[in-house]
Amino acid sequence: MAEKLPTCGQLERNLSQQILTFYRERLGHKPSKIICQLFEQRATIIIEDSLTPAEQLLAKDGQQELAQDVRSCLDELTKPQITQLIEATLEVKVIDLLSDATLETGRTGMIVILETSPRIRNPEGRSAKSQLQEG
Repeated sequence: MAEKLPTCGQLERNLSQQILTFYRERLGHKPSKIICQLFEQRATIIIEDSLTPAEQLLAKDGQQELAQDVRSCLDELTKPQITQLIEATLEVKVIDLLSDATLETGRTGMIVILETSPRIRNPEGRSAKSQLQEG
């Protein structure tokens, strides 16, 4: 029996759900929205309302530098776990994970460089989609 591969959209939704679960379970915070997009050997992840309540409190109280330090520490601590989560979900090795958060917007962005493209159903459709979004 042939292996049924997921579509690009299914992988993107699954990765979004896995990251949401990670934030909720590990950081005690539920972001309002997570958007993942795959582009051949790359992925982008945007996390809306990614700041924890403690970071929000510090930022609102004029402690932006301390809030940024807390965010930087959390990013460093969670980076290996997020990398493992991405590798398990996409079944592809992560070569690099770049991440940054903006206190003013509460948004976190990630760029993921993958060793190979994830195996998906109808990869030709993904290439066309990627070209439209990149162009």
